[in-house]
Amino acid sequence: MALATPRPPFRADHVGSLLRPPELKEAHDRAKRGEIDRAAARAVEDKCIRDVVAFQEAVGLQSITDGEFRRDWWHIDFLRGFDGVQTVKGATFGVHFQGADEQPPLMRVTGKIRRTRPSMLDHFKFLKSITGRTPKFCMPSPAMLHARGDREALRKSYPDLKEFWSDLTQAYREEIHDLYQAGCRYLQIDDTTIAMMGDPKVQEQFRKLGDEPKKDTEMYADAVNAAIRDVPDDMTVAIHTCRGNFMSTWLASGSYDFVAETAFTRLEVDAFFLEYDTDRAGGFEPLRFVPIENLCLSPQCGFSSTHHGNKITVDDQRRKLALALEVAQEVWGTS
Repeated sequence: MALATPRPPFRADHVGSLLRPPELKEAHDRAKRGEIDRAAARAVEDKCIRDVVAFQEAVGLQSITDGEFRRDWWHIDFLRGFDGVQTVKGATFGVHFQGADEQPPLMRVTGKIRRTRPSMLDHFKFLKSITGRTPKFCMPSPAMLHARGDREALRKSYPDLKEFWSDLTQAYREEIHDLYQAGCRYLQIDDTTIAMMGDPKVQEQFRKLGDEPKKDTEMYADAVNAAIRDVPDDMTVAIHTCRGNFMSTWLASGSYDFVAETAFTRLEVDAFFLEYDTDRAGGFEPLRFVPIENLCLSPQCGFSSTHHGNKITVDDQRRKLALALEVAQEVWGTS
């Protein structure tokens, strides 16, 4: 009799993105220059994803992702899969990654948001076909489009903000439904909006836009809940919230105090991936109230939230994941 597969999250887990190998970066660059077609680039993606899945399995992870190898930006690529969402080069949403010359492009809502085709369903299907462990799909929070979008363009397309959230979360529900039908049982919502609201500079930026940070935090939590409201009981939904990660730089700093009540009582998720034990995020003290049976361990963020990658080596990546597994085995007797 086959043993039942443990339900995620796992005692040792990871956020999802992994360092892109040089051959993948080269293929993407050549495709952008028109030197190879999409089929040739996809063949390289497939090969590199097979390799990175084997890497995760060899390390000992139960939760397997595709490393987000088909994406340039962890959030933008997914949201651009919906009708009505584009990007603006050279423009940002007002809060910058510290010390980085390049900044993520600004997202712009140019029309009514509809899901007329899947956004990344094929990404998950390929992943599931090449691993016998638990494939995890990561998608950005719907809040990202509002928080990091062109607010003026949004108001033109959606004078009624309620209609915007209704259309956007409907598109999410349709994508999640198809992911479930394709066998996805582990979904991660990535959100940098809630945690970064603890930074007074971020709060001030949102006030300049005419917003009230506390109310935005509640609105963003409600948007996540609306996106996942139809998720069946046998799909685990986790939310990963951090303060930004781009080429080892950061976007915001501050404790969870400002958003704690909303985040931890309002969000209807099964698990939280939380950033801890840094100068910007604070120490582990808040976890003294959480039974150890309710805790798991992972690196604090993805290793390569964008195609640029963080300033670490492949060996650093392997050793961090291996250490999480080692500690989980020591603490809980399982990983």
